[in-house]
Amino acid sequence: MLSAVHVVKEDLFGEDRPFDSCHASTLLPLPGGDLLCAYFGGSWEKSPDTAIWVSRRRRGRWEPPRVASDIRDIPLWNPVLFRLLDGRIRLFFKAGREIPEWKTFYVDSADEGETFTAPLELVPGDFSGGRGPVKNKPIRLRNGTVAAPTSVESASLWDCFVDLSDDDCATWQKSAPVPLRRVLLREGGSVDPQVIHRPYDPHLLFGRGMIQPTLWEDKEGGVHMLCRTTSSRIFRSDSPDGGRTWCLAYDTGLPNNNSGIDLCALPGGGLLLVSNPRENLPGLGKGPRTPLTASLSTDGGRSFRTVLTLEDQAGHFSYPAVLCQDNRILVSYTWMRQRIRLCFFSLEEE
Repeated sequence: MLSAVHVVKEDLFGEDRPFDSCHASTLLPLPGGDLLCAYFGGSWEKSPDTAIWVSRRRRGRWEPPRVASDIRDIPLWNPVLFRLLDGRIRLFFKAGREIPEWKTFYVDSADEGETFTAPLELVPGDFSGGRGPVKNKPIRLRNGTVAAPTSVESASLWDCFVDLSDDDCATWQKSAPVPLRRVLLREGGSVDPQVIHRPYDPHLLFGRGMIQPTLWEDKEGGVHMLCRTTSSRIFRSDSPDGGRTWCLAYDTGLPNNNSGIDLCALPGGGLLLVSNPRENLPGLGKGPRTPLTASLSTDGGRSFRTVLTLEDQAGHFSYPAVLCQDNRILVSYTWMRQRIRLCFFSLEEE
């Protein structure tokens, strides 16, 4: 049985950080074993001084945070790093005072994250609430298509889809929306305590819906997503045609506290999921963001087994980003909304 070993944790920065709060990290491997991590930081989420920052781990040490992009008086959110085929690094992010107003921008780096271009809008003229990746990394399918996990949020409805690019992120085409069967509860989407002990229905969502998918492709070319929801469970949907259409979303049975998750496919064929395995609190539509755990699936995502608890004390530990580098698992996550923490570990037979 595989277990997590050689566990190491480190913070990207300490008390001398140049912002009060930070959140929503994303990771990208660099040549020579270095790492690039991006996140948003400022006074607080939604504050107009919130910018996109990057930190580089060079030869085992984290360099001081640097601003990668800022748009005057507009809050920036949810950066996502991705490597283009020509070697450039693309950094996607959201901009807007409120989530339903989001537009997606991007900046590029041709020098491994040392400098970035001026921001450009990803899909000019799009007013749908954001295109391209919303939190988690895109994946490059075997046929070369880039699939970006995406969602939009209105005041009452949350919906997922996938943005697809056949020209290495130059242009994008929306997939069909992921079908949902949901029950809207109280006005504003809060949970009605009377339905906490709901009758089991594997396809039924309570509250606003689901957002922030994480994707993988199986050996047969099927594409799959797991999603954050307002229903106390991680939901899943599957696509037989490269992410263009999706089946009715269904309950995996995995607890979810209405907070972000992420997943990566391992070289040996397994899946590594990082999440907060907690249900929502009655009447709130969200739950505590602790503990934060890593779980392994060896059956294509049908079941998961916890292999590591990253954090389990009282507090806020959330929004993981996970990848595999040189047979090690790397997870970055928000620590108390004050720092970004990185955890390295390996999976070995007991």
